[in-house]
Amino acid sequence: MATILRDWSYRYQWLYDGISRIAALSVGGESRFRQLALEGLTLHPDSKILDLCCGSGQATAYLVQSSPNVTGLDASPLSLNRARNNVPQASYIEAFAENIPLGDNEFDLVHTSAALHEMEPEQLQQILQEVYRVLKPGGTFALVDFHPPTNPLFWPGLAVFFWLFETETAWQLLQTNLPELLQEIGFNVDSPRLYAGGSLQVIQAQKAD
Repeated sequence: MATILRDWSYRYQWLYDGISRIAALSVGGESRFRQLALEGLTLHPDSKILDLCCGSGQATAYLVQSSPNVTGLDASPLSLNRARNNVPQASYIEAFAENIPLGDNEFDLVHTSAALHEMEPEQLQQILQEVYRVLKPGGTFALVDFHPPTNPLFWPGLAVFFWLFETETAWQLLQTNLPELLQEIGFNVDSPRLYAGGSLQVIQAQKAD
């Protein structure tokens, strides 16, 4: 259930970045990984975007290229300080994703990258409801996260990665039908796109007009 490497990866930016780059090779590199959830989306120059659980701004850096109206939200002051230095074009809020301190129907796009697997089931349910609340009607929730590999050759690598860096919540996500959860909340959900032997899923879900 994770090793000291998990703590070190959050404490030391260089280690986190190195791990991310290696893991992202399975989808063609980190640049492509950070933009996977955005592929196929049409964003207008004035779109309001929320980067949920933005971490140190790895994906935020790409979101600000599409719009000047990007807000990064994270519960970690350390991560937010790094994000402000890495991507000063965005604005930032320190808060938990299950209790977003923002208004209803505010964003055209909510994005999150490899964060939902950190959440307990009850937290996950609350987060998805909050995302639905802050999205404008017709807005999109775009996410990338783990998925049970469809190619058995990818199971050993995923299991080792989880053992080194993840907790029980990552295994719980593999047993969770995210599209079904989103539909229950009210989203219209496109079929997930799978990558890296099925071990990653990209979901784009729309809030009803």
